[in-house]
Amino acid sequence: MGKLRQQVNKWMMQNLELPADVVMDLPRITMIGQLHIYIENHRGVKAFSNEQLTLKLKQGTLVIKGSEFVIKTILPEEILLEGTISSVDFGKE
Repeated sequence: MGKLRQQVNKWMMQNLELPADVVMDLPRITMIGQLHIYIENHRGVKAFSNEQLTLKLKQGTLVIKGSEFVIKTILPEEILLEGTISSVDFGKE
């Protein structure tokens, strides 16, 4: 069933011109330099400190590292993080 779903999602992206993040339930990440990062379509905060933010995703985690982190906005599926960002990594649980 998983293969069929992938084929249908691919067809929808190509033929209906739908964005991949919508069809495949992927996170949308917008970074402005090293100062701001805005993440949509996450599944919640797993851990937060002054130097690291870990978010749950549909498949795995997103780990953002840096310094002086402040969460400016947090909504059920959106988050805006400010600080000095040094890395953004995807991981598997």
